[in-house]
Amino acid sequence: MMPVDYILCGDYVLTMNNEMDVIRNGAVAVKDGKIAAIGTEADIFKTYTASRVIDGKGRALLPGLINTHTHAAMVYFRGLADDLPLKDWLEKHIWPAEGRWLSPEFVSDAVELACLEMLRAGVTTFSDMYFYGGSAAVASKKMGMRAVLGAGIVDFPTKTGKCADDYIGNAEKFISEWRGDDMITPCISPHSAYACSQETLVKIRDASERLGVMISSHISETEWEVAEIVSRYGKRPVEHFASLGMVNERLLAAHCVHIDERETELLAQGRAGVSHCIESNLKLASGFAPVPRMLASGIKVTFGTDGAASNNDLNILSEMSTAAKLHKALAKDPTALDSRTALLMATRWGADVLGLGSRVGSLEEGKQADIITMALGKPHLAPLYDIYSHLVYSAMASDVEDVMVDGKLLVEKGRATAADEEEIMRKAIMWGEKIASGDS
Repeated sequence: MMPVDYILCGDYVLTMNNEMDVIRNGAVAVKDGKIAAIGTEADIFKTYTASRVIDGKGRALLPGLINTHTHAAMVYFRGLADDLPLKDWLEKHIWPAEGRWLSPEFVSDAVELACLEMLRAGVTTFSDMYFYGGSAAVASKKMGMRAVLGAGIVDFPTKTGKCADDYIGNAEKFISEWRGDDMITPCISPHSAYACSQETLVKIRDASERLGVMISSHISETEWEVAEIVSRYGKRPVEHFASLGMVNERLLAAHCVHIDERETELLAQGRAGVSHCIESNLKLASGFAPVPRMLASGIKVTFGTDGAASNNDLNILSEMSTAAKLHKALAKDPTALDSRTALLMATRWGADVLGLGSRVGSLEEGKQADIITMALGKPHLAPLYDIYSHLVYSAMASDVEDVMVDGKLLVEKGRATAADEEEIMRKAIMWGEKIASGDS
């Protein structure tokens, strides 16, 4: 018998591998942070013994969910300015609030809350775009989460810089400090083509190529943005990025709501990834991304929540359910986005577009042990005919029971085991009172 650290069992083990194997009465053996073996419960227990066994009766095991686009620290602005168009929301409320409150302490405390929310909802990896990346990285590691953190870049002054060169310099310093970390992957995040000039984007492209890191950016989120970029450059946003040599495997394009067929072709040809943020797009009335068309073209579309200030949560299960149903209605085709594809978008494809596909995103021997268990014995999950259907259309964040990241059990039976939930909530309430009162 070979000793391992954990054996996790499940009535269903959804591997999300290339064959989309589902193992009934399955188990996963975990040792030294990695998946040592996967198979039926009977086979695993013939070969392995563990100091911790997680019972699988009435549970499903699957890879941790992946949030490919968020602004984690904006959880402290949740509900601050709702029911507004994106431009007004940003320019009149969010950017002024950031100008007043942003600090390393703010980001650190807020990211802890965001990580707690995501972990308890089964999210084990997230991709972020914001400021004070070092503070976000330290907080993410403290919480045990895997994160791709983008150093935010704009052309106008904020608390973290006066001009684009300041932000790019900060980004390069952040990348050098965190390159090679086992849990944190640094990247560069120009806010958008309207917040970054062509000259700034060229500098970002060159830095990305020189340093070998990803670029994540908002692209074609609103009709206003498209009209603005066309008026400036005579090209639509994806065409503009492509003309600068930025549409490639290193690009993660967030939103892509208003892209035409030519732009879809450009993204597909460049093998760029897309983060679909359906609930934020709905709340801000930005429109409907052409997801079925993107999928048909071969683009790996994934799920992001955007920030909690425009969603207002960080729940990928909810994104899956909303997207799968909405795109059926828009296409007048119930097969437009099926449940298997939706779960693939939330797991393996999410890892792929973040450059982490060799490490996470599916349950396979040798990959990192990022695993979640979902309770199935709930009234809203009975009876069960198709496990994919249940997880996409019926499951809730509250059904997440156990969450393991890198072989560490961070949530057990719905409660965080490696974080002080009471202290995180205390700080969130304190910050909320300060922001509401205007008392700095």
